[in-house]
Amino acid sequence: MTGPIAQEIEQRLTAAFAPGRLAVINDSASHRGHMGDDGTGESHFTIEIESAAFAGQSRLQRQRMVNAALGDIPGQRVHALAIKARAPGE
Repeated sequence: MTGPIAQEIEQRLTAAFAPGRLAVINDSASHRGHMGDDGTGESHFTIEIESAAFAGQSRLQRQRMVNAALGDIPGQRVHALAIKARAPGE
């Protein structure tokens, strides 16, 4: 079962990128008690996404695209995101 923030991340990324592969992995348990742990169980995530939208884009551009699609989630509602964005075939 995923929490509401994980579900919102998945919905926003699906709408923005129509990914061929998307995994939203909740890493919060491994950060319990550390800085940024807000007690919600949804403070740290890894996003693995594959989309044609990333073709020809640099790693930094891809991360900016993902962050833009997520709006107020990074930095405000989630403490940390690790983003692994790839184009098909990479």
